[in-house]
Amino acid sequence: MEATRSRQEGHQAADGRCTPCPDSAAPPEDKVRHSFVSLPGPNPERLRTAKALADKAVKMHKVFSVQGPYPVIRAALRARGWVEQRTHRPNHQGHQRHSDEGRASSNDAGDSDDDEDNSDDVKRHQDPDGLHDLMSRLVRNEMVNFHWTNRRDAINTNSLHKEQITNHFAKAGSFSTKVGLCVNLRNLHWFDSADPDTFFPRCYRLGAQDEKHAFIEDYRRTACTSLLKYVVASEQDVRGEGTSHNIQAVQDQRKRSKRRSRPVVLPQMIDSALRVCQDFLESREHCDIDISLETPQTLTKEEWAEFIDSYYLVVNGGAEIENSDHYVTRCEAMLQRLVEVSPQLDIDGIHNIWIIKPGAKSRGRGIKCAKRLDQILRLVDGDPTLIKESKWVVQKYLERPLLVHGTKFDVRQWFLVTDWNPLTVWFYKKCYLRFSTQPYTLDTLDSSVHLCNNSIQKHLRPSKHRHRGVPADNMWSDDQFRAFLSSQGREAQWQTVVVPGMKRALIHTLQTAQDLMESRKNTFELYGADFMLGHDLRPWLIEINASPTMAPSTPVTARLCTAVQEDTLRVVLDRRADRSANTGDFQLIYRQAAVEVPQYVGVNLLVEGLKIKCPCPLPPLRSSNRSAPKHRGPGREREPAADKVKPLPKMLLKSAETRLKNTNSGPPSLPLPLPLPLPLPLPHEPPVPVPIETLTLHLPTTVNSSVHLPVCAQSHSIFSWKRRPELSKMCSEKMSVPCGTEKHRSLSLPVEITVSKESRPAATSTVSA
Repeated sequence: MEATRSRQEGHQAADGRCTPCPDSAAPPEDKVRHSFVSLPGPNPERLRTAKALADKAVKMHKVFSVQGPYPVIRAALRARGWVEQRTHRPNHQGHQRHSDEGRASSNDAGDSDDDEDNSDDVKRHQDPDGLHDLMSRLVRNEMVNFHWTNRRDAINTNSLHKEQITNHFAKAGSFSTKVGLCVNLRNLHWFDSADPDTFFPRCYRLGAQDEKHAFIEDYRRTACTSLLKYVVASEQDVRGEGTSHNIQAVQDQRKRSKRRSRPVVLPQMIDSALRVCQDFLESREHCDIDISLETPQTLTKEEWAEFIDSYYLVVNGGAEIENSDHYVTRCEAMLQRLVEVSPQLDIDGIHNIWIIKPGAKSRGRGIKCAKRLDQILRLVDGDPTLIKESKWVVQKYLERPLLVHGTKFDVRQWFLVTDWNPLTVWFYKKCYLRFSTQPYTLDTLDSSVHLCNNSIQKHLRPSKHRHRGVPADNMWSDDQFRAFLSSQGREAQWQTVVVPGMKRALIHTLQTAQDLMESRKNTFELYGADFMLGHDLRPWLIEINASPTMAPSTPVTARLCTAVQEDTLRVVLDRRADRSANTGDFQLIYRQAAVEVPQYVGVNLLVEGLKIKCPCPLPPLRSSNRSAPKHRGPGREREPAADKVKPLPKMLLKSAETRLKNTNSGPPSLPLPLPLPLPLPLPHEPPVPVPIETLTLHLPTTVNSSVHLPVCAQSHSIFSWKRRPELSKMCSEKMSVPCGTEKHRSLSLPVEITVSKESRPAATSTVSA
């Protein structure tokens, strides 16, 4: 008995359910054994506590949902009295794979280098007694008031209620993708007077044919300016003047070329480079507007091919230019003029290196650097899918970045957008640096040297030749970097150059995307921007990530990522209840004036108006004595048949005529024939069948009658026919009614007239006394 109980307790599952004992004997068929194991019931005290907290959270609209590895968000919300409604994920590995693919498609610039979803382990660590799990079950059917997800497409914002809060805006790809950032910053001149070339390296979509041609022209022109820099730097190296990066590059190139014979290149290529630069200056000054389209180009296609080959020999192959010292003065003067119109001339260097980014991938995948034009075009043409969707982006590489102990780095800077109308931007005061594992050099274009993404560098071993001052985990906080600048005597430039430059770049970028965003209240989004610093500490925007990583991969990110998540909730939740609440290290840097948005009335357009009626030609109306004025307006329409009044009986007509004869002192009036017949056709005219209809007009003794026959001494003709004078004469004799007294002038008689359908509009005319 004790052994059986021990086996049953030993095979009890962790969730309270019993599993069958493999060595237990089956009961005999004639007897059925009922064996039950009593499950431990829930703690009543804990259940009451959970129910009270859950009811309070529902009443205060504090139910949240978190998708992804965000333990800081969970802990911060629970500390504010929020209760989580957990979502069930049936397949963990499938979900992780879908998350990576979805991030790559919906946010092709997203940085998710360390976002491994270990949320199940985190949940068990944060809820050891199961109280939060119990509360989550109690609110499983309640509406979620706060959504935090790691992917934008995880929540359909159109299905949310107005009071529900979410951490992603719809259609953020206009600036958080490589293609969107490349295209939209060209429209900055419509929003601000700033020049995007002062903070964003030149960028082109190679899938678009017009931009592909523009890139080829830019590459050729950059080769010309690079050649002029090489000539000047070579002469300065001979004189022993200056210590610029260009001179260092020339010295390295000459050291490599000492081992082999150096070819000689004709100096005509310098003349060609000077002519190209001169044409570029004239185009920037709009001096080329009078040049005809038939004017030949500065260099033909064959001449360009020869020039580019010679440029490769000089810059990359160590070839010498014959008598190049004679052109130094002209090259210096041209470079001085180019600096005034080319803000990126200083970062271009002399090697003409470009970075190629496939827009459909993230975390540094597929990014390559190249310096030869044919190599760039061949790399892009190899993927027709990306060409068709215009996803290939080529951007000018910063050949002269600021280095820390000879190592390249970039800056991850957070910012928060809480509204798009009015545009409201919060800038985080803290940031961190990401180093590459290899010393910086242009001899190789390997990603381990030129890409600082943590998702790439974390798999590489730091080089033995790298300076020991660079940390082994490849990260610095902004405080450590400021200490480095202080050692260089440039600490003040952090607040005067770096931070203001990053703020301006972010504000200008968001201005260009504001019209393309779907503004929704109760929505916010935290972004991560990547900057590089030039040797003059000017920040250059590289890309913006809509879902920046919050993984504590290093001690630096463990501290800063925790702080930025907590401060985000301070801005979004605490400041909503109290405007004077502490916002941590977030600083409000831009708040636009609200813009009136017209109410949406649908996609159907409605045009209201009146139809223009064509005037119907009518015969003129004439009287027997004088001509009636012509009727130039549109013909009057006959009233509908429902408004007609039946004619009076003949007895009433006869009685009315008798009263008129008795009261009239003048000569007796002629009787009115009713109805008035149409004249017969003339003898010499053949009878023509005319469609006729009877138009009965009731003439009561009131003023609002259709046709009035006033009784007056002077005779008037009602109808006159232009082509039939006989009818006009007949009407003149039979329709005259003498008038003896004033009191009879308001009398009117009903008349029934039979007219043809062609002349019916003439019968509606009215003659007044």
